[in-house]
Amino acid sequence: MKYSLSLLFLFLTIGSYSQTEEFSKPDYKLIEKNVEDKKSPYYFDALLKKYNKADSTMTLEEKRHLYYGYSFQKQYSPYATSDAFDNLTEILQNQNTDKKTLEKLLKISAKVLKDYPFSIRIKEYRMFAFKELGKIKEAKAEELQASIIIDAILSTGDGTTPEKSFYVITTTNEYEILDILGFRFGGEQELIENKYDYLSVVENSYNLEGLYFDITRLFESFKTN
Repeated sequence: MKYSLSLLFLFLTIGSYSQTEEFSKPDYKLIEKNVEDKKSPYYFDALLKKYNKADSTMTLEEKRHLYYGYSFQKQYSPYATSDAFDNLTEILQNQNTDKKTLEKLLKISAKVLKDYPFSIRIKEYRMFAFKELGKIKEAKAEELQASIIIDAILSTGDGTTPEKSFYVITTTNEYEILDILGFRFGGEQELIENKYDYLSVVENSYNLEGLYFDITRLFESFKTN
């Protein structure tokens, strides 16, 4: 299946941080406390309802508590596999973009999101399908949800050094952020100090050799499961 992604809104999101926001590492202990407190404005279930409604009024702190707070939920399993993902891959390899195929893509991708709720790539597939079906309102909702995920991750660093790592809760998000920023994976992945993932990138105009991602939550989840 051939599709083109409209990523202009993503680049606008990225540009906004360089001008208006300061990077801030997530305080996991505080986030865990807040998302479990039903009286907190950052209670996870309440934030998830806002996200599912594609609420454009969500603050940056709410977005951060939603994304990182998910890693403290029982269903969080960063290395889980999904049978639905294999089915989705088959659909994406299909050259047809007829209504039946697009509707099937939406059905299967919804199942994938149950295992990977914050996959930016899956949200992009759904954006494409909804736009092709003429369902602009639904496409915009997917776009807004994707931007919520991206806003949370990009608020944590610029990825140029371990100290300025992007904080992620799945390795899938690493490659998605790489693509969104306009880089191509260079083929080298390295785990540093059991805390950082380093991904090399191909030659680029920024002369960056690679980007760093803090994957602390992935390892901490193994200790609690």
